[in-house]
Amino acid sequence: MRFLTPGQNLRMDIRFANFYRFRMGVIRAGGHREFEMEAIRSPWVVGVGAALVDLLLEEDDQFVAKMGSPKGGMTLVELSAIESALRNTGKTYKVVPGGSACNTMVGLGNLGGKARMIGRLGQDDLGKVFLAGLEKAGVDRRIRHSEMATGRVLSVVTPDAQRTMFTFLGASTLLGPADVTLEDFSDAGLVYLEGYLLFNQPLVERILEVAKQAHAKVVLDLGSYQVVEICRDFLEKILPQVDVVLANEDEAKAYTGLGEAESLEILAGKVGVAVVKLGKQGVLVAEKTARHKVDAHLVKALDTTGAGDLWASGFVFGLTQGMGLDDAARLGCKVGSEVVQVMGAVIPEAGWRRVHEYRATLKPGLR
Repeated sequence: MRFLTPGQNLRMDIRFANFYRFRMGVIRAGGHREFEMEAIRSPWVVGVGAALVDLLLEEDDQFVAKMGSPKGGMTLVELSAIESALRNTGKTYKVVPGGSACNTMVGLGNLGGKARMIGRLGQDDLGKVFLAGLEKAGVDRRIRHSEMATGRVLSVVTPDAQRTMFTFLGASTLLGPADVTLEDFSDAGLVYLEGYLLFNQPLVERILEVAKQAHAKVVLDLGSYQVVEICRDFLEKILPQVDVVLANEDEAKAYTGLGEAESLEILAGKVGVAVVKLGKQGVLVAEKTARHKVDAHLVKALDTTGAGDLWASGFVFGLTQGMGLDDAARLGCKVGSEVVQVMGAVIPEAGWRRVHEYRATLKPGLR
């Protein structure tokens, strides 16, 4: 099998754009926008990202090592690499809708939020799987189609519940600014960007330019420590234009070179709300002078695929409902604890019932 080189990875276009509306926060002396809870005037969240399908495979560390990618990371590959890997395993795999932004929008829909997904699919069976997943969750679908094959992610889950991802972007790379209209964002309250968008710097710059013109709040999930390492200079440039940044401990360290608490302070100095997720240790949240440490919901993890994406769905839903940042983080932790107990990023109905029961114990938001 042949993997793309780092240079090819960097040049892989993830073509997305968006328009959105909402009141801008004040400007701090440091030049970035403060996040103001009362500024969120609409519960609609528009997610932009790669429309992908997850192929979930349980295998051992030796299988991952043979594929030649660092365990726990994400590597962009050609379609033939995924096809070869599936031929070389004697195990069956599960097919579910995926992609970082998609997972978050599906989570929002299941929470009862108003979510919209913008992406591009191929006209094939995997594209139908993706659309069915969005429809089931009640997500508004603004999906374009292409002759190229639907993008997919081979997510290899090892016995320690870690997942190593091999991604063929496929049709998702063909989504461009011309595919996105003002109508798609006219009622948006938040716009959610997955970190993998950073591989297309001109496109992200255009998104941020239009977001500023439309007075939009921007939530950026850093996505992967490899994204941070490759795009660090560009990330440094755009963070002052981001309102909320979500990072896990590896991504935060890749950006700052420091520990979790120090990374939180650095990120908090650049954006309105900074989040550093710590896995079993919970999450750190910072806004202005406030600092929150929220404990995780400890469960036996089967698969960590989508854990950060579903955590984000709970947190972002909390923001749209006017919850305090601590309660929004608590809801995120609950949602994240449910998804790690199953294979893939799709929480079963019983899990969502538990999430809604937990949500009822939190302080009601302003909406």
